[in-house]
Amino acid sequence: MYQVSFLREGKNVSVPEGTTILEAEILSGLKPDAPCGGAGKCGKCLVRVMGTPSEEYPVRACQTKVVADICVDTMVTKEKKHTILTEGYLHPVTYQPGLSQQKIILEKPAAGDKRSDWKRMLEQLPQGEQIHPDPVIASSLYERREIADEWYAVCTEDEILDFHRRPGQICFAAFDIGTTTVAGYLLDAKDGRTLAVESQLNPQVQYGADVILRANYALEHGTEILSGCIRKTVNEMLQMLAEKAGISPADIYQVSIVGNTCMHHLFLGISPASLVHAPYTPAISQSLTLRAADYGLRIHPKAQLLMLPVIAGYVGSDTSACLMAVRPDQKDAITLLLDIGTNGEMVLGNRRRLLACSTAAGPAFEGAKITCGMRGAAGAVDHVYFKDGVWSYTTIGSEPAIGLCGSGLIDLATCLIRAGKIDENGRLESGQENPQTFVLVPPEDSGNGRGVYLTGKDIGELQLAKAAIAAGIQLLMKELQVTEDDVAEVCIAGAFGSYMNPESAGEIGLLPQSMIGRVRVVGNAAGEGAKLALISQEERKAADELAHKTEFVELAALPEFQDFFVEQLGF
Repeated sequence: MYQVSFLREGKNVSVPEGTTILEAEILSGLKPDAPCGGAGKCGKCLVRVMGTPSEEYPVRACQTKVVADICVDTMVTKEKKHTILTEGYLHPVTYQPGLSQQKIILEKPAAGDKRSDWKRMLEQLPQGEQIHPDPVIASSLYERREIADEWYAVCTEDEILDFHRRPGQICFAAFDIGTTTVAGYLLDAKDGRTLAVESQLNPQVQYGADVILRANYALEHGTEILSGCIRKTVNEMLQMLAEKAGISPADIYQVSIVGNTCMHHLFLGISPASLVHAPYTPAISQSLTLRAADYGLRIHPKAQLLMLPVIAGYVGSDTSACLMAVRPDQKDAITLLLDIGTNGEMVLGNRRRLLACSTAAGPAFEGAKITCGMRGAAGAVDHVYFKDGVWSYTTIGSEPAIGLCGSGLIDLATCLIRAGKIDENGRLESGQENPQTFVLVPPEDSGNGRGVYLTGKDIGELQLAKAAIAAGIQLLMKELQVTEDDVAEVCIAGAFGSYMNPESAGEIGLLPQSMIGRVRVVGNAAGEGAKLALISQEERKAADELAHKTEFVELAALPEFQDFFVEQLGF
């Protein structure tokens, strides 16, 4: 066993010989950035090992093994506050939750009344006989009646969760578990008001940036590590939400969780084996009502965990939630719903027919595989401008530039095309010292001492990502037999889509240019759908209908996919 000391964080951990520094970081709780899952490909995990040559020439933590006691400088100057989208579009619904607090009078039965205490209580509830018998609660009714006759029952449509002497605080929590980020919401169950919002990075990023890397990690090491870390984060967020609202976590009686199919399976501890082997189907897809305590959630002991339905292997419950928020099935006009993230999920159609697909856009828009790429955090270049020969840019938080986030990457590529420095095939001629590299922010003006720049390889990664999404759009239109002019509205969901400049997206060919004027940003629609599942029983039922109605199009199985993809690679 050797001791690894992390200089800046003040942490120490003992690890067996041969453990990588990246593994030591994870064991010490540092949550390092490892988009490639430790494969040694992305170069995002660079560290300095003090007292060795790597103090001057950093090494990759994932490829450097511990063979002695060492002191490591992770080179992380401070924890970056990430910009995580929590707001979204919510269509108006009638408030009709599946959780309520009902007044009960526990009276002493009259002589000759053969009804049980349980039956007499149920007759006062609107759910009546739908409530499942509960021997534990039934056994307490006599003692409760001796204390007082007026009580308040916290009920779902078929279960009594708790009894209170007086009306108490009852709350919901909704979570959108994304591949990169987690957004959480606390709602008042009496009226559906949002009481608090919280967001964090998904801790699974240290095991890989995309779902394939994580699924493979789970198959190799078991699901427990990935399931455990996301459940821990959800519990931390539940505690934070409760503190913000001034309630106890025990006041939370229902939790709704949505995510892509891999995130859904990993949270539940389900093996993702079926997702990584043809024909790539989910292990389970229908909506679920589970006991939250069985999945480690530290809220009310009898609280329910609601999981919305999954549509397909790579179209998850987060897409079901987006559909709930936008409801294209209620419209005659054709709507394109697009959620651009590590994967690009999209749904095209109207009340007559809905088609869905998933495109492997890769994590380029999240910063992985881009030399200076990063997630949306303080110091990330988020927009780039080129006017009258002058280059300018803005950063998140107006801090010195340290990298490019997705919206900045698209803007920079667009401006380079306008400036004539990128041709239609994606070849970069920067006109600078290295023609295959364009330096936007020189080292002396940056916040990292290395500068912010774009390489020819980065442009290739952008082409692959945007071509996958563009080809998906074109193929869905072909399958539905509609044209670009037939699409009345393009709803862009997700964080990247909310910060992206639609004009830039059209100019590089990520979106059809003819549709740019019809773009509507709907924010974190998945989070809004997760809320809807709590505040409206009708909407939750609609989620099952929507998931069942939506037809999945397997792009890779279409013979013309490769031709469409290649066609969309150019600018």
